[in-house]
Amino acid sequence: MTNPPSFRHGLAAAAAFLLLAAPHAEADEADAKALVKSMSDYLAAQQRIAFDYDATLEVVTTDDQKLGIASSGTVTLERPDHLRATRTGGFSDVEMLFDGQSVTLLGKNAKIYTRVEAPGTIDQLVDRLRDEYGLPLPAADLLMSNPGDELMGEVTDVKDLGSGVIGGRECDHLAFRAADVDWQIWIAQGDAPFPCRYVITSKAMSQGPQYQLDVRDWRTDDQVPADDFAFDAGGATEVDLDAIRAEIGDLPQHFTPGEKQ
Repeated sequence: MTNPPSFRHGLAAAAAFLLLAAPHAEADEADAKALVKSMSDYLAAQQRIAFDYDATLEVVTTDDQKLGIASSGTVTLERPDHLRATRTGGFSDVEMLFDGQSVTLLGKNAKIYTRVEAPGTIDQLVDRLRDEYGLPLPAADLLMSNPGDELMGEVTDVKDLGSGVIGGRECDHLAFRAADVDWQIWIAQGDAPFPCRYVITSKAMSQGPQYQLDVRDWRTDDQVPADDFAFDAGGATEVDLDAIRAEIGDLPQHFTPGEKQ
């Protein structure tokens, strides 16, 4: 009797099938771009948005082991200039509050916070945090006033991969390539085309680490109560930005970052 193929051989066969099938998948570029525009127009039209999320940030060790850092949080925004976001993980409990004049970053575990003057809109806040303070917000493109322009600006390849299901909701699954990253998005089908999953894959680092954001409990406008964007220190001590960086970072403090790639 011939022995059945091993599990390892089965995986290899499946991978070979995927590699052969992917180049022949029909990709309607115009339809994919239209779906992103529909999502962008829908997002931009909402005055208030709130959702919960689960995120996984992958890192690669010096011996090429890929690790995933998991966290969950909430986002509430009111256009054009109010935003509250939280992130809780095994090592962090962080809140960010923006009121159109300043942004406050609170590290709840260490009971410290800092406030930075940042007058302007949410779009300007995202740019300022990234460019001036070295604090990029993951998946911030989805929060901007015109997400489609932010997402599609440097795209070089488009694939429409058909349908997928995220959290029981049927979505349109799209994949894009740019110079530095590949990214995928799953957009809810129907009258509320919000992003259900967003995955960014680095092309500049070995092993292609990813950032994945899964959206839960999506709410808009009347479903979102008028939030209080005033800051309550709750006994936390004010410090300067450098003193709080480690507390609000994406990586546990016992991780030692290597050289940037």
